[in-house]
Amino acid sequence: MSRYVLPLSVLGTAVGGAVLLKDYVAGGACPSKATIPGKTVIVTGANTGIGKQTALELARRGGRVILACRDKEKCEAAAKDIRGETLNHRVTAHHLDLASLKSVREFAARIVEEEERVDILINNAAVMRCPHWTTEDGFEMQFGVNHLGHFLLTNLLLDKLKASAPSRIINLSSLAHVAGHIDFDDLNWQARRYDTKAAYCQSKLAVVLFTKELSRRLQGTGVTANALHPGVARTELGRHTGMHNSAFSSLTLGPIFWLLVKSPQLAAQPSTYLAVAEELEGVSGKYFDGLREKAAAPEAEDEEVALRLWAESARLVGLEASGESLVKGQSTTK
Repeated sequence: MSRYVLPLSVLGTAVGGAVLLKDYVAGGACPSKATIPGKTVIVTGANTGIGKQTALELARRGGRVILACRDKEKCEAAAKDIRGETLNHRVTAHHLDLASLKSVREFAARIVEEEERVDILINNAAVMRCPHWTTEDGFEMQFGVNHLGHFLLTNLLLDKLKASAPSRIINLSSLAHVAGHIDFDDLNWQARRYDTKAAYCQSKLAVVLFTKELSRRLQGTGVTANALHPGVARTELGRHTGMHNSAFSSLTLGPIFWLLVKSPQLAAQPSTYLAVAEELEGVSGKYFDGLREKAAAPEAEDEEVALRLWAESARLVGLEASGESLVKGQSTTK
């Protein structure tokens, strides 16, 4: 019997080590216990995955939470789930289709009219590696939803955020931004052969550049803006990658996925942390990998690229023509 003791001990140590490593890689729970009673939070893409879990966490901490989603029925169901689990009845569902500038404007107008304040805006919604689709306005889908839709939404809500200061804007990017490049000659993939992975990386790089430039323009307003990589999570976001349907991936890479891939609940912890942590008051223009601040990719730190992207984005969504760019001309970039 004793001959089995050492192998079992080794196995136990290995399993325990794997679990601890998984927890380390995943980043762990939000270290802040702060609550947010009286604060209003908007979370885009909150009917499922990281967005829903983020909304749940913030509702649990006492916030008034607005779920902003393309599918109103699913959004209502998610809001009902959150109300039931948290017993916080200040959780509501609004329609927002980030692939439609008209929908973004309608949502923002409703928020400005109906809400007394907006303390936290979490731009969470995203599409990943979809086919070569275009938005209602003709933009490449990933660039249009992941960047342009949130760019317009944020600008339209800035007056409300500034009036509610100190307030926070949290933009979900991805580690994939390091492989991205902003092609100003063909942002919408009209001249090149479509590469869904490269398009996703470009969109997530745009999110970090937008965050950096927004932070520079908001200096002195009491509104902060930060970007984050939540980690790789088991959500519907990867439905277009084909990975879930691959027997090879399931059999050969399954153990690696188990180690590296977070649950939506764990992947929501960085967004929650950036939204509530008292020690992050006044921290702005940063990129977080999970719960830790980290240097972004070199192109994401290029102020000239960020300024050019801002100007082009404003033109594409019609902000400059309408005079709605609420932080126009406040950048410190020369």
